[in-house]
Amino acid sequence: MIQMNWSKLSNNPFILIAFFVFYSISSTAQKSFQDIKNLYPDHNEVVLDNYEFYDISIENNSPKIIQDNHYESIILTQNGIFNNKESFSYSDLIPLKSYDAYTVINENGKEKKIKVTQTIEKQSEQSSVFYNDVKERQLTFPNIETGAKKVYNYQTQFLDPHLLHKFIFGGSMPIQNSTLEVRTDKNIVIDYKIFNDPDKTIVYSKTEKKGKWVHKWTLSDIKAAKFEDNSPGFLYQVPHVDFYIKEYTSNGKTTPVLGDIPELFNYYKDFVKDLNKKEDPELKALTLEITKDKGTDEEKVKSIFYWVKENIKYIAFENGYEGFIPREASLVFERKFGDCKDMASIISCMAKYADVKNVTVAWIGTRSIPYSYNDLATPSVDNHMIALFKKGDTYVFLDGTDKETRYGIPTAFIQGKEVLFSENDQYKIYPVPVVLANQNEVKEKIDLKIENTKLTGTAKMDRFGYNRSHILMQIGDASNKARQEMIKSLVLKGNNKFNLKDFKEENLNDKELPYSIDYAFELDNYIVKVDKEIYVNLFLDKILEKATIAKDRVAQYEFDYLTQFTTQYALEIPKNCSIKYLPKNFDLDNDYLKAHFTYELKNDILYLNVSLAQKKLLLNKADFEPWNETIKKLKTNYNETIILLEK
Repeated sequence: MIQMNWSKLSNNPFILIAFFVFYSISSTAQKSFQDIKNLYPDHNEVVLDNYEFYDISIENNSPKIIQDNHYESIILTQNGIFNNKESFSYSDLIPLKSYDAYTVINENGKEKKIKVTQTIEKQSEQSSVFYNDVKERQLTFPNIETGAKKVYNYQTQFLDPHLLHKFIFGGSMPIQNSTLEVRTDKNIVIDYKIFNDPDKTIVYSKTEKKGKWVHKWTLSDIKAAKFEDNSPGFLYQVPHVDFYIKEYTSNGKTTPVLGDIPELFNYYKDFVKDLNKKEDPELKALTLEITKDKGTDEEKVKSIFYWVKENIKYIAFENGYEGFIPREASLVFERKFGDCKDMASIISCMAKYADVKNVTVAWIGTRSIPYSYNDLATPSVDNHMIALFKKGDTYVFLDGTDKETRYGIPTAFIQGKEVLFSENDQYKIYPVPVVLANQNEVKEKIDLKIENTKLTGTAKMDRFGYNRSHILMQIGDASNKARQEMIKSLVLKGNNKFNLKDFKEENLNDKELPYSIDYAFELDNYIVKVDKEIYVNLFLDKILEKATIAKDRVAQYEFDYLTQFTTQYALEIPKNCSIKYLPKNFDLDNDYLKAHFTYELKNDILYLNVSLAQKKLLLNKADFEPWNETIKKLKTNYNETIILLEK
């Protein structure tokens, strides 16, 4: 049996890389290439080992954290040969210390290593807007062929003990062996949370070895994760472990790190304690100018909020602790750009200049993060910052990163989350509401006429809330034919014979008003005539008709926001026609939708009034079947046709 001194081993990355090579060969040599291929007939590549090892010790009275990583995969098919690249990430707060990468091929029955020489460092594309100085080392593996293995090892150091990573048991390929191992001095206490493992398949052990605690989490034979549209994100479905240092003791003094909300709040509070202490006369003068005619604090905050949205460009520009520390409002004002923290900084500073005392910066996680602060009180719960205005007993969420969202509702991607902030020098957590469907209404009135087999119409569409802001962000500055095509797709009715004849937009710049489109259209070959009978389906928009969820879906199904659709179709009945058949009215009200369809004849105008409102933002697996049944009922009613009879 081989004995190893882990305390010395962890300080020598080249010895540790050699260990990982030995570990890898010994753990995977038992299965031949053909054995592995037989196990995974539907895959081009399989991960043999994904191993992360942390050594945490006390040095100079604070934790020293070294992380070593080993990755090994095998190419199973000719198609797999095209995947000759891999990458790993690091940052200024988690610097790269060393790395090694090579291809292993079989040559005359023996394994041969061919070193990776083609590598580049690039900026990592992160969805996070809270901390993004991440760099990516991209490796190009040579001599990739069927049966070849891609192997890389790298070592990083965590300079801040609050920023330990999560470990994810899963990915886009099957994984044979996945292991997280954490070794700590005995005067270091760690804790952990496991997510998305309802059957407790992750095996955890804690042992003692050579005076250290050894924590290990393992999972084997992991299926490839299925990534699906409208999913809230892989953190909602893939098993993973979040571990953190709870406290450590050095020279008889115990220092708490993380684990409870007060520790996390104190960590964040240090980043903003000196924010905007120095007055900026120019910014103050501007603030007083744009708020001079505003009689209430709310009117002042609203004018500041809209000024920032219009004049400060959102750019994620973060490096090291700048990923956590908002920049001074004076610098943001001078540059005219900033990230989410900078937007929060300048909004709160301008509010102070306007003598509004109850505006502060706040931390929040977007909807891509599944945890609450009670679930996990670490920086993993947050990736965003906003400003917060206390209005009576409630709060207004001021997120400057979304240019179009109106004052009074949160940005869509923080609905249902929690915000953490300081009030009276104490931490407070407040829930962000899900904006109700009636605030995101799509309202439409459509006047229709029958001309032989053609349906002609004039209409007005009003879009409120997120349906206003999200559409305007998509349309952007598009002009001429490109803009017309965008508008056409927005108001499209009936079928692909739809012809948009004319349109006019209103309220493009006033966020307090709905975005409106007046338009005229014609729909050819829509009317069906059989002898003296004329068949017309008035549901030119069949809302949610294609929203049936696949039976084999794995992930939850998420909507960006809730919408209420209110549509009135008004069909002029030709003078030579009478109504032979009119469908019945329809009502539906369950956990998912509320719908009301009514037909009414007034003065030779047949009205179909449609009201449909969504109720649930996130559908779980248990919701899929009743949701599909709900959509089926809608579709049945959408297929109902009016029959007119020529006199």
